[in-house]
Amino acid sequence: MKNLVGIVVSIIYIVLVFVLSKFMTKKGEEMSRKFIHIALSNIWFIYCLFIDKLWVASILPAVFIVINSLSYKFKIFKTMEREQNDGFGTIYYAISILLVTIFSYLQASPIIGATGMFIMGYGDGFAAVVGKRFKSKEYNIFGAKKTIAGSTTMFVISLIISCIVFYIIGMKYFIIKAFITSIIATLLEAISVKGLDNISVPVMVTVLTYLFI
Repeated sequence: MKNLVGIVVSIIYIVLVFVLSKFMTKKGEEMSRKFIHIALSNIWFIYCLFIDKLWVASILPAVFIVINSLSYKFKIFKTMEREQNDGFGTIYYAISILLVTIFSYLQASPIIGATGMFIMGYGDGFAAVVGKRFKSKEYNIFGAKKTIAGSTTMFVISLIISCIVFYIIGMKYFIIKAFITSIIATLLEAISVKGLDNISVPVMVTVLTYLFI
């Protein structure tokens, strides 16, 4: 019953996010996309509270891999897709949730995936928003154009999230480990192109969290 409640609450939350994203389009389609990007990462709270079975937790991300793939090809959900070809970011997002889910639940600890999921959602999401809103020096690594303001935001938010999650886990030397995690997450976000940070950041950070325990 608890797992069923988790699925129902997750679906209601996802629908609510997409409904609210329609209102965000008034501030621009990019803002709407980032709202979805950030807000959907919160589904991990629901997973940690309600879902304790791997197969149940895997249902939604598996379904969204298919939905996001169709949306990318046919522009079904225009609030999620950029007009230009900017890679498979939305598809990678769903794949990363599935991979993080499988890894975390195989370790019988959903909270292991919390760092990766929230850094992907909040860190990467706000890095893009801040990077575009505040002018700062741009840099380019492997074709990935980033800004100092965006990368700084990514690092700071990653550090805050890592410290909170590592403290809850009861990790020794959590501040030092959070600092290392934040540097790696920021570097991954900086060098990833075509939306690959949506999969490289959460997966690597989740694995790193597990290794640090």
